Amino acid sequence: MTLLARTHRGLWTGVAFLNVTLAAGCGSSASSSSAPAAPASSASATSSAAASPTASSATSSAASSPTGAASACATHDLKASAGQGQGAAGSVYQAIVFTNVSGKTCTLYGYPGVALAAGSPITQVGAAATRSDTAAPTLVTLAAGQSASALLRITQALNYPTAKCDPVTTTYLQIYPPNQTAPIYLAYKSTGCKETSVKLLTIGVVQLGAGDAS
Repeated sequence: MTLLARTHRGLWTGVAFLNVTLAAGCGSSASSSSAPAAPASSASATSSAAASPTASSATSSAASSPTGAASACATHDLKASAGQGQGAAGSVYQAIVFTNVSGKTCTLYGYPGVALAAGSPITQVGAAATRSDTAAPTLVTLAAGQSASALLRITQALNYPTAKCDPVTTTYLQIYPPNQTAPIYLAYKSTGCKETSVKLLTIGVVQLGAGDAS
């Protein structure tokens, strides 16, 4: 082989080797640039989930407002009756019992509204009961047939001068269950004061059970 031919063959061999090297270098660069891009997608999803507490909020809301929670006992859901009574110096303590007759679970919370009443039509006599702060209100859940009660204190009208009290015989307790606007009239004989400046009645919060007058 002549010197020219050997030179020509060596030149082509070098070019081929250079092309293979360049091709290998380009392939490696594409692989290394695309591989690190995958974790970026994963981090984005994690960040998005952390920044979007919608699902967590929905769970919290559902926990605080459970579907199917019992509703408040309406007046027509309840039967009122006089529970245990007890006399004390200058006062009478009377448990007012609320029994759930609705056939379904309902709730009571807070204070009933109570006043003495008389006449036909039945009319409130004197001032309504003031609220006792002896116990704080709690939610009372009544299954069908269960009872709750509130303790009523009635100060004797004769403790006050006739001119200040203007006493009158009463024949009913006018009872509004907590947070209701329709009353229950419970037959109950007492003596009230027509003068609303005299506060004879004090009522406690509703509590589970038939209660007592102590």
